[in-house]
Amino acid sequence: MSEVANKEKIAVAEAFNALLHDGEVLLGATKDHLGERAKEAREKFERGMKAARERMGEIQKQSVEGAKVAAKATDQFVHDHPWQSVGIAFAVGALIGVIIGRR
Repeated sequence: MSEVANKEKIAVAEAFNALLHDGEVLLGATKDHLGERAKEAREKFERGMKAARERMGEIQKQSVEGAKVAAKATDQFVHDHPWQSVGIAFAVGALIGVIIGRR
């Protein structure tokens, strides 16, 4: 997965967590000032927020596990093919050098 995609996922997760936090603040501020229908809606919203927070935790765990698997596979490849790894690293470094040199 690209670094840009990772940064975008992190930004979405941070925005989602901020939204959940703001929702909790709103719920806390309005809990004593609502009619019966609004209290029902508030309780439904609380349940939805709890479910969303749990799902977000699951997604984060899956992402961490995926990163661990990728890191382990990369480590295994480097140990199994050290000279190919050195060649790939050299080629990537040279490419970056050429790109930077053009600016």
